[in-house]
Amino acid sequence: MHQDVDPHHLARELLGRDYDDLEADEQRVLKRVASGTFTGRDADEMAQAHATYGDRLADRVAAIGGSWGFIGVFMAVLLGWMVLNSKVLESLGITPFDSYPYILLNLVLSTLAAVQAPIILMSQNRQAAKDRITARHDYEVNLRTQLEILRLSRKVEHMIAEVRAYQRDESGGAA
Repeated sequence: MHQDVDPHHLARELLGRDYDDLEADEQRVLKRVASGTFTGRDADEMAQAHATYGDRLADRVAAIGGSWGFIGVFMAVLLGWMVLNSKVLESLGITPFDSYPYILLNLVLSTLAAVQAPIILMSQNRQAAKDRITARHDYEVNLRTQLEILRLSRKVEHMIAEVRAYQRDESGGAA
């Protein structure tokens, strides 16, 4: 037996404040409590639903570029580049394509850093936005839980008062 409750009434009853004095998040939660609806999708679902191809690519680049596996492979490539362009190629009669001081390697590293850094920052910005959504969602869930506990507590108190009144009436009528 569900009945819609006025959010303005809930604000006064449960929070002791006028509905119009509440913040937007609190008003949204009160509307959901009053109508008996649940909180929407979680932050990851919302972020994935609105993610563009570039967003997903930035997340993948950040996941790979910020891993120990990437660092290990990258160090091996750098070491191989330096070994290959030292005396190894000369001993085989081939002129090294980037001998010391490895100018081409420096150019490649600079280019990689110039491209990778903004991509990782884009991914971090997306993660920060997801964290804000998660925090707002958690706040709403916690507030809703507190409001529901208050409502249930008041209903239980009301029921106890009715039972006591009934018991008084029953004991008073028997005397």
